[in-house]
Amino acid sequence: MKLSALALQRNTPVSTKYAIVNVFGRQFKVKEGDKIQANYFASDVGAKVSFSDVYMLNNGSNYKVGAPTVAGAKVTATVSAHTRADKVLVFKYLNKNHLKKTQGHRQPYTVLTIEKIEG
Repeated sequence: MKLSALALQRNTPVSTKYAIVNVFGRQFKVKEGDKIQANYFASDVGAKVSFSDVYMLNNGSNYKVGAPTVAGAKVTATVSAHTRADKVLVFKYLNKNHLKKTQGHRQPYTVLTIEKIEG
């Protein structure tokens, strides 16, 4: 196996174990130990969640591509927190009606910590 110059410099292998998974309608490239910000869903902090919609799985030396998903692959995560994004201001203005309206929106998110990639 050939190593790149950057991998030799850091003394780490080129490829690591990762998966491309569908998490509540969005696709993420995840590794074990990663924290991702997914769409909000109601669950307790500390709860275990598993996702079976794994589209691609890389085990370091070989990889599997699903059609559409990889059979038997599963990603397990833990709910770390529930947060909200920064406020986005929506400003509406109608010229001749003297209408000025400001409204704010904060999108809720769920922070997930990836525990295990199986497959």
